[in-house]
Amino acid sequence: MRIVFMGSPDFAVPSLRALVARHDVVAVYTQPPRRADRGRKERPTPVALVAEELGINVRWPASLKGEEEQRQLAALRPDVIVVVAYGLILPRAVLEIPRHGCFNLHASLLPRWRGAAPIQRAIMAGEETTGVCVMKMDAGLDTGDVCGCVEVPIDDTTTAGELHDVLAERGAALLTAAMDELAESGTLECLPQPSIGITYAEKIDKAEARIDFARPAREVLRHIHGLSPFPGAWLLLPRADKPGEHARVRVLKAQLAGHSGSGQPGEVLDEKLAIACAQGAIRPLLLQREGKAPMPLEAFLRGFPVAAGTLLATGGEPEGKP
Repeated sequence: MRIVFMGSPDFAVPSLRALVARHDVVAVYTQPPRRADRGRKERPTPVALVAEELGINVRWPASLKGEEEQRQLAALRPDVIVVVAYGLILPRAVLEIPRHGCFNLHASLLPRWRGAAPIQRAIMAGEETTGVCVMKMDAGLDTGDVCGCVEVPIDDTTTAGELHDVLAERGAALLTAAMDELAESGTLECLPQPSIGITYAEKIDKAEARIDFARPAREVLRHIHGLSPFPGAWLLLPRADKPGEHARVRVLKAQLAGHSGSGQPGEVLDEKLAIACAQGAIRPLLLQREGKAPMPLEAFLRGFPVAAGTLLATGGEPEGKP
């Protein structure tokens, strides 16, 4: 089939590579290049870099709403448009361009976790299972008929980064199989989404990233893992070298401490940084100070000891002096 592929981040790369191996991907649409950091040159999206490597025409319009942009897209004569984490809304006129329609790979078991951050929200909500679905797109937000899903388990060790990589690979295989079937038979069985069980995965706000030890330990653990590696859940630790000052530290991996002692939320319970929560305790395993590389707990504590009995601020308290 003639496919126009629309995607931007790393999550979309396995799908692009898989489709190129089996179909005629005539163009790739992706987000425009953006500056990676202040003062640095613009950086193309991961999808753009792979498309250029594969010799595929890359386009990055700021919008697909204009008639001229839609005319150029229609001139490609796509049999299907495949969308994987593209980042732009497809107007109805675009949805009607390809002969077989537009199909989206979404990182959840629809209708659960429609929206922008399904991977993170599934972990943070304490889910035991998530997955990926291929959906035939309509004008709604992730509301189209579902053409196939693959389930993936989540446990208390799963981080968003790890789940992202698994879902990207499983999703690529699912999507390619769906497109193969569509090419062979000219049709794909897709079923309407259930009207019950609908949830929305709101975009992650950086204001959510501060760890709140006034919550039960398992919720704190899932919060940490759902935001790892980005934006990274964080806490404030007192600086032994500068009394009265604190360092903001990201926690990228943690475990339930199973600590026999008890303390008030935010209290450090031992010399290995077990921290009391509203119920139970957690122990950070991988930490990162601003401007430094992530470090395992033991290595971190050698350079940044935190005494038992130290009381850390909960999420609802003032930050203190960073």
